[in-house]
Amino acid sequence: MWKFRLYKPKADTTSAQSPDKTSLWFLFWTFLKIGSVAFGGFMSLISFIETIIVKRYKLISHEEMLDAISLANLLPGPQAVNVVAFVGYRLRGSVGALITTTSIILPSFFLVLALSYFYFQYGDIPALQKAFLGFIPAIAAIVFSVVWRMGKKTITGKKEIALLLVSLLIMIATPMTYRIYAPIMIIALCAFMGYVFFYDGNNISSEKEFSKFPIGKIIVPLSLLSILFLLWFVPLPFENNSLMMLALTFASMSLILFGGGYVFIPIIGSIVVLQYGWVTQQEFTDGIAMGQITPGPILISATFIGYKVAGLAGALLSTIAIFGPPAILMISAARVLDFIKQSPVTQAAIHGVHCGVIGLILVAAFVILNTAVPAWPFEIKNVLPTLVILIAAIIALMKFKLDVVWIIPAAGILGYLMY
Repeated sequence: MWKFRLYKPKADTTSAQSPDKTSLWFLFWTFLKIGSVAFGGFMSLISFIETIIVKRYKLISHEEMLDAISLANLLPGPQAVNVVAFVGYRLRGSVGALITTTSIILPSFFLVLALSYFYFQYGDIPALQKAFLGFIPAIAAIVFSVVWRMGKKTITGKKEIALLLVSLLIMIATPMTYRIYAPIMIIALCAFMGYVFFYDGNNISSEKEFSKFPIGKIIVPLSLLSILFLLWFVPLPFENNSLMMLALTFASMSLILFGGGYVFIPIIGSIVVLQYGWVTQQEFTDGIAMGQITPGPILISATFIGYKVAGLAGALLSTIAIFGPPAILMISAARVLDFIKQSPVTQAAIHGVHCGVIGLILVAAFVILNTAVPAWPFEIKNVLPTLVILIAAIIALMKFKLDVVWIIPAAGILGYLMY
């Protein structure tokens, strides 16, 4: 178990409506630790957050976590970091969002920075693949446990089950070529069905406050983001390898990337390899591999590219540029969400969306697990290590309530020994 001397959350704390009770140091240290062990991308990271922030410390509710995942699927940028920004904003406002976003990225930033140095000095990446194979089934087990906990609170009737099944069927039936669009379609459909299923026409207590739209809170950040977005379509008058070109390119690119880290890869590759020639195709591929075998978001590969172009300053600016603008957009969306959730219509739609999001998380668990299963021909000896680690992790999490921070290192050791 992790121990903190500076802050001890109360057991009945259920949301961030009392932000003064959550210290900034606690947020920094907690998310720094999560960022050090959260291998596996988007669903892995949010599973860690749900386990620690929602289940253990009860700082936000399961419903708020589902709100964050829903918005992350709708907005551009790295979904995992967007969820972290949402949680930080819920707990301590904009400062909390800055702290959580920074601390979640720092471990992978420094690790990729070190790997980049050795890569460009010696032309090789340290051999971490066996340990990474052990992480994967453990990550899937963590995601399964989160689905179970969230499902018990959200999937409470036949209508909720129907929405869950709709989400699963759409994801399964959608061809891989178009699957990046499936989450948006699922959220839209479940919002409509949620309104049909759950809207209570007699609940009008909140409609009066709903008329006061907080435009002043979002106009400045949205204006700045609009300028960055437009820069994507305008030739930039800076030298190709300058820090300004590097920062503006990644910042504007971050606002046109939808669908998650793996969807971004070919788009980023076409820019940094073909258009600007910042890295070779082989270097780009190796940089993406670094993002996969290190904890945190896969777009930490921007650190590798920035380091190649302009050293430490380039690595720092590229990292800030790829994660910063989408996080600001997420905070603006969270402010609007706080407002529109006062409407009974929105409450019904969001309840439907929550059911669909649980289906998305369940599918993600199977997708993660599938990456650890060897290709055909199928042999039981090839999948045995994956099954052993998966079952052991599920038992440790659900029966013995073992902390997730012990699950991942143990799985990595088993992976190194068994694969």
